[in-house]
Formats: sequence, C-alpha cells, structure tokens
Amino acid sequence: VQLQASGGGLFQPGGSVGLSCAASGTTFGVRKMAWYRQAPGKQRELVAAIIGDGVPDLAPFVMGRSTLSRDSAKNTVHLQLSGLNSEDTGIYYCHMTVWDGDYWTERWGQGTLVTVSS
Repeated sequence: VQLQASGGGLFQPGGSVGLSCAASGTTFGVRKMAWYRQAPGKQRELVAAIIGDGVPDLAPFVMGRSTLSRDSAKNTVHLQLSGLNSEDTGIYYCHMTVWDGDYWTERWGQGTLVTVSS
C-alpha cells in the first residue's frame, strides 16, 4: 500500500490550503487516517486524525480553522486548513494505519510542502 499526497504549494497569509491523500494498492481496511507536519528545525507533530468514521481529532493550533474528512470507500483523507500563517509552513505528511490481511501496518506518504509567505 502506498500513500500519495497532494495539494501543497505557496500560499498567502490568511489563505487556505486543501491537502488530499489517497491509498493505492490492496488493503483490507484503513483504521486511522491522519495528517502530520514538520516545520523547519522542529519535530513532526500531529495536525489532525480520524479513526474509523469517528469525530476528527484536531490539534489545538488548527482548531476552528480546519476540517478533516475521509472517504472510507476510496481510502482517501482530506485536510482543509484556512487562516494560514507562517507557522503553518512545513512538510505535511499523511499517515494511515492499514490492515494488510494479517497485520495493522503504518503507512506514510511522501510529504507535501506547504509554504506560507507573502
């Protein structure tokens, strides 16, 4: 199973970004879907996550200005982030916990760069 992330780029402060991630390959189920980010010189941190069809868990720094949605039939997850500021700059990684028929395994996308700058 491979994850393909898209949607990064250069954005103006105050703007919005939509990030999508799709799982390809054979999977028997996806439990957790999430987005993490890593700012320059900082550790990777959780942005948002959803387990099954539950309520999304949003990090405090994106609360009120983000939405996370998943399409379980298509194994895709979408993060919409608005009110961008310079602290949102970083590489955004999608993550999924995938059932391969025998085990739950962790999968990471290649990362997509989001740069917030005027």
